[in-house]
Amino acid sequence: MALPPIPYALVRPLLFTLDPEQAHELTLAALSRYGKCVAPPPPPEAAPVTVMGLRFPNRVGLAAGLDKNGIAVDGLAHLGFGAIEVGTVTPRPQPGNPKPRLFRLPEAQALINRMGFNNDGVEALVAHLRHRRFRGILGINLGKNATTPIEAAFDDYRMGMQAVWEIADYVTINISSPNTQQLRSLQERDALAALLDGLKAETVRLEAKSGKRTPLVVKIAPDLDDDAIAAIAETLVTFEIDGVIATNTTIARDGVAHLPHGNETGGLSGRPLFARSTAVVRALADALQGKIPIIAAGGILCGDDARAKLAAGATLVQIYTGLIYRGPKLIAEAIAATAAECSRQKGEAA
Repeated sequence: MALPPIPYALVRPLLFTLDPEQAHELTLAALSRYGKCVAPPPPPEAAPVTVMGLRFPNRVGLAAGLDKNGIAVDGLAHLGFGAIEVGTVTPRPQPGNPKPRLFRLPEAQALINRMGFNNDGVEALVAHLRHRRFRGILGINLGKNATTPIEAAFDDYRMGMQAVWEIADYVTINISSPNTQQLRSLQERDALAALLDGLKAETVRLEAKSGKRTPLVVKIAPDLDDDAIAAIAETLVTFEIDGVIATNTTIARDGVAHLPHGNETGGLSGRPLFARSTAVVRALADALQGKIPIIAAGGILCGDDARAKLAAGATLVQIYTGLIYRGPKLIAEAIAATAAECSRQKGEAA
């Protein structure tokens, strides 16, 4: 018989004595074992919504990055997520960047990572996910291998789509990690248009072959000016992309450069990212005018943060770094807060 979950308030001090990546791996292994022992309950229902043709039981999902290989989905499902996004996964296995590559900034409730898409490859991820018992929405986040030239990025994304098409509820194209050389150049107007043109053609082919529609989502960076955001929005609409995640981590170091590890290379997440990522959500919402749904990620550390993302124009939210600092309590807070914000918005519209 599986033991009941240990309160996070007792676990966190112990985890924070460990190297961050070691603590991450230990937690993921524990969640994986727990998920194998105890079947996950249905996700809690709170302000359910149909987005991209998919029914989300609540508005709170797990962002990609925590479970890159899809080994702990059933354990994570016990935490209450309405959606879980796994990855980033690449076509071929890769070790990622040299260690150390993950750093805590507790004073700022933040992390810096330069993991570099370390994963076991898409075939291993698919094998792990085939027998999952989680019945919420499953997203799979795709990247390109570090050894693939940027000019051939489309080939890697296409291979990833082909591998995960039938098991994913939606697929995310990650063009915004700061830890893969030149990846963010794919956000530029011409490069993005060329990439999405090829990917949309591939979705048509895969849908015809499988009889299954799998929505296509693009994840963007927070380090974009208003013109770049407007150009991305226009391109997403042109190619009828199903959704956009705003945002990935930031290369800015505002407010943390003076802290221990504050100037480490990599992407910054957590509390310092909140304002900028929310501003990107707001700018996207203004540009998209409801034509494409926004999934907001970046700096959610409490229920009010999640509510603010919806108020800025998002339909769904994702968390990751906040989970490291707050534990599962944050998920319940965010579910309640987003449901309350939905009720408020409905009241205003009535």
